[in-house]
Amino acid sequence: MNQLLCLLAVLMVAASPLSAQDWAKARLEKSPRHGEWVKIKQGNREVQSFVVYPEVKGKATAVIIIHEIFGLSDWVRGMADQLAEAGYIAIAPDLLSGLAPNGGGTAELGGSDAAVKYISSLKPEQVTADLNAIADYVTKLPSANGKVVVAGFCWGGSQTFRFATNNPKVKAAFVFYGGSPEDTESLLRIKAPVYGFYGGNDNRINSTIPATKEAMKKDKKSYDPVIYEGAGHGFMRAGEAPDANPANKKAREEAWKRWKALLKKV
Repeated sequence: MNQLLCLLAVLMVAASPLSAQDWAKARLEKSPRHGEWVKIKQGNREVQSFVVYPEVKGKATAVIIIHEIFGLSDWVRGMADQLAEAGYIAIAPDLLSGLAPNGGGTAELGGSDAAVKYISSLKPEQVTADLNAIADYVTKLPSANGKVVVAGFCWGGSQTFRFATNNPKVKAAFVFYGGSPEDTESLLRIKAPVYGFYGGNDNRINSTIPATKEAMKKDKKSYDPVIYEGAGHGFMRAGEAPDANPANKKAREEAWKRWKALLKKV
């Protein structure tokens, strides 16, 4: 059901093609921070991932960023850079790695429609295994302090919540307009606090929040959802675009401020 919710949300934002992310790419290209592509082994797979390092004196906490249902876009890579700017090692894996012709990933699939098609076919077990491999990799980096948190948007938000149920080493989970696991018993495995970020005009997702709050409270787990009134689904991306409407822009600014404040507490 959560997968369906996200797919429905995709139809609502389809009028703004993700391919038109020149502004995100331009910002990324001007970054003074060190970003690089790495291939991380996971069984017989290699997960292409984009890593950005902060310009800090000491070791840093790592943030795993799980992309939207559109795959690893320039905007997602730009978010990694912005997290590095805030002082964190950020790693954004392409969970579509190997699915394109000749073993390529998101960039080689030919557009967001193809990415949506392929991402819907991913097996949960593979996604979890990929993310575990990413967490192991980033934890062992010489410049990392050993703390790892996870964050994701839309489809990635749902996967963030689910990953928190599967990896007890995650220190915090930041769910941006994604649903919670349908298997409520899996919530018992969560060790980390879960923070939710939701747009007020996104009832497909928001209608699931009360049941999630009740389940998490029953299991004595920490879940703190915040709804940003007037914002739509995908407001973190839409609110950063040059043509952002006031509600999405305001929600994005407030959510980003909250996110950075919460990261400092990890």
